[in-house]
Amino acid sequence: MVTAGTLLYEGKAKRVFATDDASVVKVSYKDDATAFNGLKKGQIIGKGAINNQLTNLLFAYLGENGIKTHLLEQLSERETLVRKVDIVPIEVVVRNIAAGSFSKRLGVAEGEELPYPLVEFYYKNDELGDPLITDEHALILGLATRAELTELRNQAIKIDRLLQQRFLASGLILVDFKLEFGRTSEGEIILADEISPDTCRLWDSETRKKLDKDRFRQDLGGVEDAYQEVFARLTSLREGQSE
Repeated sequence: MVTAGTLLYEGKAKRVFATDDASVVKVSYKDDATAFNGLKKGQIIGKGAINNQLTNLLFAYLGENGIKTHLLEQLSERETLVRKVDIVPIEVVVRNIAAGSFSKRLGVAEGEELPYPLVEFYYKNDELGDPLITDEHALILGLATRAELTELRNQAIKIDRLLQQRFLASGLILVDFKLEFGRTSEGEIILADEISPDTCRLWDSETRKKLDKDRFRQDLGGVEDAYQEVFARLTSLREGQSE
């Protein structure tokens, strides 16, 4: 029997705990940082609090615009109650500008704008290094149905459009980002996990300065400052809109 407060899962960036309600779990964000499938490890001080609050801000924004998410209630700077879901073992990546593995794989210069948003699927499997997969791979492996893959792609495109608008209003370019989705007990696909500088490439819209986890990956320095700047920009816009 699982009791409230039991640690159900610990990942690279979060811990998940049981609550008194079997349909609800508590997520606690950590300051631990990893890159290159866990080969590089470190800490970004304050990251957990920033990522938790930014995720909740952005999930609430998406929810107001028709995207269903697992968000229920923020408990503290680092902790949030979310709806319990079974995570679909597919990482959905949306790319607007060439960067990262896309540039390395295909020889496209970083910073080149893509003619339209590209949606990619990756098999969520640390042991295999989260490999890029096609729809047919996903079907053969039983990761999702064809209808679910279409739903993942459609939701990702809509989320991309909404996030680009939201970030641009804060002077940020959304280069690319990763999404994870979960199945509810009723089988509905909803947005889960997080949206933060850990999961998004974000550049200043004027200088193209990197303000995301690439500063950690590439040893650029100023990692904490970058996360804090993204947080300040997004929260100041929210406060300005509420006045």
